[in-house]
Amino acid sequence: MKNYDRELLAELLAIAPIHPFGRGDLTEDGVQWSSEVSTSTGNYTTVEEVTIDFGVSAKIYEVEFGLTVALKSSGATKFAKFKWQARNKFGTWVNLHTEITYAADASAYKEYTMSGRFLNECNFDGVPFEVRVQIQREDVNENVTAKVKNSSYILVILDPLEVRG
Repeated sequence: MKNYDRELLAELLAIAPIHPFGRGDLTEDGVQWSSEVSTSTGNYTTVEEVTIDFGVSAKIYEVEFGLTVALKSSGATKFAKFKWQARNKFGTWVNLHTEITYAADASAYKEYTMSGRFLNECNFDGVPFEVRVQIQREDVNENVTAKVKNSSYILVILDPLEVRG
């Protein structure tokens, strides 16, 4: 790939955010959600996982995220936890923020939006990459259910000198 082609591709990819979450039938108010996912063990459970792949390999300069998850507990006495993670495709997961706890009496859906710019690091520094959100319950007596909102987005800013076709 010629240098000017790489630079143009990097610029084009950084123009608009990607909305890879919560797709489905159109709605009157435009709000769509991923399928609901519930915990079945005390381990972390993945609610939704997406792969971002532009058909080229490239080094990430930085990534802007706006990620919204709604979660609830099956009862009124236990908490629910979640965390967003990213990684180079098939690599080691990197936490995008500290684990968030929805305190006791989490029986109604509550939306959490995690947003900002994330600088690359060794296990999350190139495309293609993967992003996921995971949930966890406090104990076996109550489950956690969660879903991802379609307004969630990812804006990737690539290093134009590191795009490889």
